[in-house]
Amino acid sequence: MAVCFCVPMSVSAEIYKYRGSDGSIHFTDKPMKGNYRLLWRSGKKKRNSRSNYSLARLRKNKAELTPVIDDIARQLHLHPGLLHAVVMVESAYNPKAISSKGARGLMQLMPATANRYGVNDSYDPKQNLQGGAQYLKDLLKMFEFDIKLALAAYNAGENAVFKYGNTIPPYPETQNYVKKVLHEFERNRLAMLN
Repeated sequence: MAVCFCVPMSVSAEIYKYRGSDGSIHFTDKPMKGNYRLLWRSGKKKRNSRSNYSLARLRKNKAELTPVIDDIARQLHLHPGLLHAVVMVESAYNPKAISSKGARGLMQLMPATANRYGVNDSYDPKQNLQGGAQYLKDLLKMFEFDIKLALAAYNAGENAVFKYGNTIPPYPETQNYVKKVLHEFERNRLAMLN
């Protein structure tokens, strides 16, 4: 059975980048409610677009950054799969990522956190990874190596975890964030076994 698709020549195509409430990044051909940005229209990049981040760029960045991420993870005695999972969920390996709340770089450091960990340039991959990984390590120690609580604190702040009696805060964004990072971590661990 053959299927034929006929497309009129006057069709206009658009691609939008959308950041979900959980911080995840989606690409779609239709504008979504909330935090979306037109990246591309009918073969032309949107002028003034800060970022035209693609799957190809993600793969290239991941390949380039893997040795750095793995080295920092080893230095801090973190599982590299966990650090990769945080980077993937936070920025999709985009060192120029910036959130609507002002978090920057691969590990989406807020300016105060970057300052606390000696990160002068949040867009510098090595500085951002070093600061973010040290922060994650400190959170793991703070919450007695409970990965879920450390991730919740990384997303919502340690005070939010304390406020809710050392449990994951009831914020949908934070709950989704913890699930996504743990899912990525498990995928990474399985991939490392093969």
